[in-house]
Amino acid sequence: MAEPTPLLQQAQMLWRELPGLVGDRVELLALELQRAGRALAIMLMLVAAAALLGVTAWGLLWALIVSLLLQAGLALWAALALSLAASLVAAGLALWGIKPLLPRLGMHATRRHLGLTPSPRPSADAKNAPPKPNTGPEHANPVTR
Repeated sequence: MAEPTPLLQQAQMLWRELPGLVGDRVELLALELQRAGRALAIMLMLVAAAALLGVTAWGLLWALIVSLLLQAGLALWAALALSLAASLVAAGLALWGIKPLLPRLGMHATRRHLGLTPSPRPSADAKNAPPKPNTGPEHANPVTR
């Protein structure tokens, strides 16, 4: 029997080592995901605390403004209505800032790369193919909606 070639020997050695290499990487991934999960939990708790403190500060700021408006001679209902209107305008501006960010939630490039949605760039075969019937939004794949 002929002795295996160096390339074949290397392939056999790689094949024997592959479970260890993959196992080490999977273990590293698991440890990093665990660490990232803990960090995310702490970050969410800190964000919740900051939000609570921010809401408290916002309320105290408007209590101060209302008391100053009352001292200036404005009626209580008018001062409260003014603070309510200002808060609603600020909330509206914050929500309006969300609208341009919504398309980013679709992760279109990742879905296209993973084959969950068709590529917007037609391939050479697609350019020469006849158009497909029933391609409207009502016939779209539910994953792409």
